[in-house]
Amino acid sequence: MENYYIKTNRTFSSIRKYAWIFTVLVAIGGLWVPKLGLLVILIMIGLTATSFFTGRYWCGNFCPHGSLFDRVIMPISFNKKIPNFLKSKIMIVGFFLFFMYNFSRKVIGVSSFWGSYDFLNKLGFVFVTTYLMVLITGGLLSIFINPRAWCQFCPMGSIQKLAYKLGKSIGATEKNEKKISIEHPDKCHMCGKCSRVCPFQLTPYLEFGEDHQFHNINCIKCATCVENCPANILSLRTEEEATEMIENVCIEGYENRQRIRAKITDIKELGKDIREYTFIFISPEKVDYKAGQFILIKIQDEPKAYRAYSISSANEDSTKLSVIIERVENGYGTNIIFNDFKVGDIVDLEGPMGNELVVDNSAEKVLFVGNGIGITPFIGLTREILSNSSSVKDIKLLDGQRYENEFLYKGYFESLSQEEDRFQYIPVVSRDKNSSLKKGYVTHVLKDMNLDGYKVYMCGSKNMIVDSYNILLDKGVKKEDIFYESEERIAM
Repeated sequence: MENYYIKTNRTFSSIRKYAWIFTVLVAIGGLWVPKLGLLVILIMIGLTATSFFTGRYWCGNFCPHGSLFDRVIMPISFNKKIPNFLKSKIMIVGFFLFFMYNFSRKVIGVSSFWGSYDFLNKLGFVFVTTYLMVLITGGLLSIFINPRAWCQFCPMGSIQKLAYKLGKSIGATEKNEKKISIEHPDKCHMCGKCSRVCPFQLTPYLEFGEDHQFHNINCIKCATCVENCPANILSLRTEEEATEMIENVCIEGYENRQRIRAKITDIKELGKDIREYTFIFISPEKVDYKAGQFILIKIQDEPKAYRAYSISSANEDSTKLSVIIERVENGYGTNIIFNDFKVGDIVDLEGPMGNELVVDNSAEKVLFVGNGIGITPFIGLTREILSNSSSVKDIKLLDGQRYENEFLYKGYFESLSQEEDRFQYIPVVSRDKNSSLKKGYVTHVLKDMNLDGYKVYMCGSKNMIVDSYNILLDKGVKKEDIFYESEERIAM
């Protein structure tokens, strides 16, 4: 089983990238220049003052030790699950009292030198040895357990939480504190990626309040979950900003989301590490969905996690659907599905969801662009639009794969092209030198196409979508006529 927790970039600013230098400067350099330890007083003032208004924001954005753990140590960390005892109240309170007792004892001992030449050196050395202790202890925990294992019971973190509670009690946080906020819970894929990348291994996707905000006091507001959300629906917002977001959010395409019990009736091998899974609905027995939408498949109970996949089948009688899944190397979710899911299994689904690839039936010209597994939604979309839209006069499907044997449903699309004068199938290979098909990438073909009057729908790799989007704009296609869904949405 792959590690549930993911190593990812957590340093989005210069301070977060290089603040670790301060830790090394004080902890190591302070052994020779003890007065460097006095700089820690400024750190303590800063973290206490900011936490009064914004909670543990300092931990995620300014802390030198946090920078050390996230920037320097994380690449070599085992990145395991943080043991519960490190997060327990007994550990947090007990270590805080132990730390403050020893720290106070040392400061009182140094106070006898007040007024002497050595006073500042000896006081500074107290902070130096404290920083050195954190560097060693926190560093070892970071390597052998998790980069932020120390932060679970860090005394400075406890001080921040106490200051935060005081600030909250008098209303100082109401207008200033930014919390992780979700556009709408119905848009959440429940993939758990926000938890898998969270430095503290919190579970935002399971804990959003009615105000669409995450209120866990241990959240350090580092925005790692925001940067990594496959659905791109998370942000850091104040209470007022979150309220405004809720009032303006659009949930078109998600309003019919529901829980579904289903049975796997067929698993078809489509190629190397590519399978089509077919589900028949049990409860409810019928589910209406639109071609181009996606469905969530539950992969585990603890913590609860789903994976999102585009629906590949047409909604003929609303009693079943199919999805095409490609096993991702070292992929947590796809390995569970490929290894554990069998014909006859009862599984939980949620959906249908999405409107990014729901085609405007009033359009006259439509271009579908897909590469890799991103071709999946167009299997149902082509048949859907040809059957239900009389206004569409021209439909083109641009399908890019690396090798000719990697095309999914190529025969289906070619047959459809022969049956329907309105439909043209354009397969392209990028690496297969022996193929008789058109060579290159879909972006090369796009540059040579006349796209006047087309509405364009894209699904595939992030790079393909970004490059194609820019090409479309350069060729005069309006932004409002470009729709896309990246396969990056599917968390591994």
